[in-house]
Amino acid sequence: MATSSVRKAALIEAANRPIRNVAFPERDGRAMYPSEFYGEYVFTTKDMAKALPKPVFADFLKQKRGHQTLSKPTADAIAHAVRVWAMDRGATHFTHWFQPQTDTTAEKHDSFLSFQSIGGGEYAAIDAFSGSQLLQSEPDASSFPSGGMRSTFEARGYTVWDTTSPMFIQKAPNNTKILYVPSVFISYNGEALDSKTPLLRSCAAISKAAVELLSLISPRSVTSQPPAAQVVTTLGTEQEFFLIDRSMYAMRPDLKITGRTLMGNLPPRHQQLEDHYFGHIPTRVLSAMSELELELYKLGVPLKTRHNEVAPAQFELAPVFEEASVAVDHNLLTMELLHKVAHRHGLKALFHEKPFQGVNGSGKHCNWSLSTDRGENLLEPTVKPETNYRFLLFLVAVLDAVHKHAAILLAGISSSSNQHRLGAHEAPPGIISAFLGDHLAEVLNAIEERRGLKTFSVPHFQSVKLGGTVVDLKVSSLPNITRDLTDRNRTSPFAFTGNKFEFRAVGSKQSPSFAVTLLNAAVAQSIREITAALVEQKGNKEFPSAEDQLEVIRKYIIASKPIRFEGDNYSAEWVTEAEKRGLPNIVSAPAAYDELLKPLHSDMLTKHVAILTPTELDSRYHILMERYAKDMLVESRTLLSMTQTQVLPAAFEHRKMLADSATGIESLGMKPTVELEQLATTSDLLEGLSKSIASLKALTKTLEDNEDVKQQAHAARDELAPLMQQVRIGVDGLEEIVGDKFWTLPKYTELLLTV
Repeated sequence: MATSSVRKAALIEAANRPIRNVAFPERDGRAMYPSEFYGEYVFTTKDMAKALPKPVFADFLKQKRGHQTLSKPTADAIAHAVRVWAMDRGATHFTHWFQPQTDTTAEKHDSFLSFQSIGGGEYAAIDAFSGSQLLQSEPDASSFPSGGMRSTFEARGYTVWDTTSPMFIQKAPNNTKILYVPSVFISYNGEALDSKTPLLRSCAAISKAAVELLSLISPRSVTSQPPAAQVVTTLGTEQEFFLIDRSMYAMRPDLKITGRTLMGNLPPRHQQLEDHYFGHIPTRVLSAMSELELELYKLGVPLKTRHNEVAPAQFELAPVFEEASVAVDHNLLTMELLHKVAHRHGLKALFHEKPFQGVNGSGKHCNWSLSTDRGENLLEPTVKPETNYRFLLFLVAVLDAVHKHAAILLAGISSSSNQHRLGAHEAPPGIISAFLGDHLAEVLNAIEERRGLKTFSVPHFQSVKLGGTVVDLKVSSLPNITRDLTDRNRTSPFAFTGNKFEFRAVGSKQSPSFAVTLLNAAVAQSIREITAALVEQKGNKEFPSAEDQLEVIRKYIIASKPIRFEGDNYSAEWVTEAEKRGLPNIVSAPAAYDELLKPLHSDMLTKHVAILTPTELDSRYHILMERYAKDMLVESRTLLSMTQTQVLPAAFEHRKMLADSATGIESLGMKPTVELEQLATTSDLLEGLSKSIASLKALTKTLEDNEDVKQQAHAARDELAPLMQQVRIGVDGLEEIVGDKFWTLPKYTELLLTV
């Protein structure tokens, strides 16, 4: 079968693919409510309380809260209880599930089946799971990224149960299941080899700093409630992605190898009519999303929203916020399961930030806030934020942190894939700024200028004073609506959205761990500095007065003011303005990584907040640089292979057809004007492409031979990327004119408009 026929057959297969139907859970002849089966595959605290003796359960809670270590008897009791629970539901194996520095997860399965000696050289088969097996496992550490912390011959590493994240079971083939034990991953000497350990440290650091600040401004002597004992970082991760037909995906080596298309032109119609966003979800996609939700609900993942995104074949899922470490686990679990479920529906999930040039890219919007153990959101402005000094203190702490450490926040979201999205006109640029909205901006300005608040006029509606929330729609059949204190700014990388900040710049393919870790660390340091400023301001008084708090708030409003921007972050004027304010504009991922080692940021991470050791920070820097360079070189090799083995042969066939046609027309005594024009255009494109290919080959070889990863990464960004784009321009020019019957690769029309 000719290649063009294979492409045609794939299109027919995609068009005729049947819809997969999955039965919704039923009970007593009726469809169950999601709340009835939510979390049924999770070994919850409630399940543990039922299965364990009260003293053992009490010991576990003390350990979970950091008040004591987990004893062997307690670990053995929990291991026995969770094994029985899991095996009663069909589990045969267990695994320590962890997050190496690859933006993915890792697992090694061990069976519950064990063998016990009964004497005389005989053994009896038993099912067992000990406390030591629950607490730790020993995967090979040498093959995971370590940034030089581990040598290849030093293989030992440990996974350790993370008691803050619940265990759960997942389906395996043949109707069996596996018990998953969320874990951290450390080296033989105790260094953090994973993404989760620093995240947990940063959560602990921000909790300690926030509790100290709360205790200072709300001492027990003046409040009826005891001060908060813990402050948790909360996180809700909106996940964007593309779903394309699997048969189309299978015929694109660039998508399979790199996650994005390295060549291809936009179809005549894509997203320019703005009709896909929030539109009707395609039937196949809705079927896949429904099955995914069923599985995730059983795993305790609180998915709330699903909808079409801006680009064709682009979609979004969003959960309710949770404690940050659990939210990260659930986000990675969502991505893993989406891959599996999409496969069952003949679809392929693409998480690359920019899989298709020219249309909207995908992000992972991280909705971040702080909450006390009493459930109080510390970033809730309330009706009168101007007098809510607790809110204002935490607000200016966040602004101060983002202002001082914007450069490393960029490092946390920079990658070879996200660089294609950042700065494009659907995502925040490489300048970090914070958006508050008119109302909160006015509150801070009024405090800074020591004046009263202004009254706002809402066009076409009613005059609304700051703090007012009702909007009259002037239509008698419609009710009045409640209006938030702030509007949304989709161009802002760090926007306040009611009672949280939305960190919009995180890439869709990235784990949220590193970005949130850096944000937590920076905010923890700023909270500590504000606490120290309050202590100095109050002098000999027992606690800082309202005037003392207001003075410190004013000081930090002024200091952090350059980071606040209420306008269009995509505009050229903002780039100029940001430069005047002294804000970093770092458009290169390797340059952003370099910021991690600058004293301002490295001292904060390793000395002041101390969530990483110098060795751990240095290793992460080298891992990021090495990963960037490798990603770029893989893309270059893939582009060269596809161009030489698929694009050029197709162009040669097209040129031969034109030449034969021109010869045939000339033999009839006519002038082959059109054929000769097309032949010249094709030849010119081929000649230019051939030169670009030769240059790309040479540069790729030079970079591969360079063992300095820093030089390699910077050269890949500054030299390799432009040359790859040059090759792409040549290829895309040929795609526009080469006969469709010769073109072997599915085009954007087929990739984006087939689901």
